[in-house]
Amino acid sequence: MDRLDAMKVFVVAAESGSLAGAARVMTRSPASVSRAIAFLESHVGVALLHRTTRTMRLTDAGERYAPVCRHVLAELEAAEAAAGDATPRGVLTLSAPPISGEEILRPILDAFLLAHPQVSARLLLFDRQVSLVDEGIDLALRVGDLAASSLVAVRVGADVRRVVVAAPSYLATRSQIERPADLAHHDIVAMSHFGEDRWVFPPATGTTTPRTVAFTPRVLVTSVRAAAASAEAGLGVTRLYSYHVADAVRRGALRIILASDEPEPLPVHLVGRPGRATSPKVRAFLDFAAPRLRSAFVGLAAEARTLPSGDTAA
Repeated sequence: MDRLDAMKVFVVAAESGSLAGAARVMTRSPASVSRAIAFLESHVGVALLHRTTRTMRLTDAGERYAPVCRHVLAELEAAEAAAGDATPRGVLTLSAPPISGEEILRPILDAFLLAHPQVSARLLLFDRQVSLVDEGIDLALRVGDLAASSLVAVRVGADVRRVVVAAPSYLATRSQIERPADLAHHDIVAMSHFGEDRWVFPPATGTTTPRTVAFTPRVLVTSVRAAAASAEAGLGVTRLYSYHVADAVRRGALRIILASDEPEPLPVHLVGRPGRATSPKVRAFLDFAAPRLRSAFVGLAAEARTLPSGDTAA
């Protein structure tokens, strides 16, 4: 049996969470998938998967082996592309935050796949940053300043606002919020990505020290939608990106407060591992998606500037 083929089966099984799922993705029989995994385990000399009739999970050895397999397969694909046919083909793996992934990136990916019938895709949506190597990700859409790293970055946006919002019903029954320090006396709906126990604001006029507001959240969630919904229900104040709450603000269900104290807008990038841009499918997607993402984020930035703010609204 071909060891590289068995590695592909193992990686797909690890990503799909089951041998049956791997069989569906690869259009193979479950028996052939099981044989490939057994062959690979025999070759490396350790069990890679814990299997029961209902579940499957990676062993400790499998956890270590999976990212190595992904790296080997990615390098092989790049080498084959450099030596021969540059037609985009194979599985393209992308990651993004859930809202921007679903509403902005997914339609662009759909159009790309229609234009490139030999490419299939996985779109992984996380409200946290993940390792591109460990998850086998080709490109990730990331909002925010990038830490120094070896990742290759293509800027596709520049003006994402971080806004503080609350429901009018909540604001009507509580003390006024005129400056960030006032938040210490309010209920906070914290979303883990934006700060579980503190928010940082720019320095006040004439000072150089950022203002940090510490709090014990009334509600702590790991989902943007949950944070927005709880704030809209009147549970407290939350902080999210402007496009997360634009519709609720326009409907009057949420009101932006402390707009004059917002941090500088954030950039948006597509990031990838060095060398992956030489893969035809990755290069083709970058060329296709980057201008469309820039257009989308320019539109969102313009829309965000028109949102009504509690700083000026009655």
